Amino acid sequence: MRVIAGTAKSLRLKTIEGLATRPTTDRIKETLFNMLQPYVADSAFLDLFSGSGGIGIEALSRGAKKVYFVENDKEAFACISQNVKHTGFDKKAVLLRQDVLSALSVISEKEADIIFMDPPYASGYEKEVLRALVDKPYLTENTLIVVEAALETDFSFLDGPENLGYKIWKTKKYKTNKHVFIIKEGNTK
Repeated sequence: MRVIAGTAKSLRLKTIEGLATRPTTDRIKETLFNMLQPYVADSAFLDLFSGSGGIGIEALSRGAKKVYFVENDKEAFACISQNVKHTGFDKKAVLLRQDVLSALSVISEKEADIIFMDPPYASGYEKEVLRALVDKPYLTENTLIVVEAALETDFSFLDGPENLGYKIWKTKKYKTNKHVFIIKEGNTK
């Protein structure tokens, strides 16, 4: 795994062994950031379920002003720490070793421009995190939420009776997974 573009372009990143994380492939990461490029520069970026930190580091390399890395796994967190140091982004990174739902209350940004989450597949965390984000002051009408999920993950709950106030802006499908771009209702992206 490597940084695709920006100031840390081509630097190799460490990953952890085993099935605890699923690093986003370079090809999918490149496609994702081609879609995010207009929004990344000077952004406050949240990388939830960070794994080895590849997505957040890519955002920093492409000009994000600050990235919050949230990861609960001890080995993955150590890997993020090493990758952030290796790429020289220590001063722009906030590392939170805790579960995502707890971390959402610790984050202190005026506005989160992009929130990326890659929860374990088939865990149901997507709905829990979106529900927890609803009342956070940094979630604004301009915030873009991107969820990496298995192809079969159902997001119909966004239109359900609970009405969390989100809508799907677009979906990009790959062979084995997808990125679902979610915005607050009223956003005119």
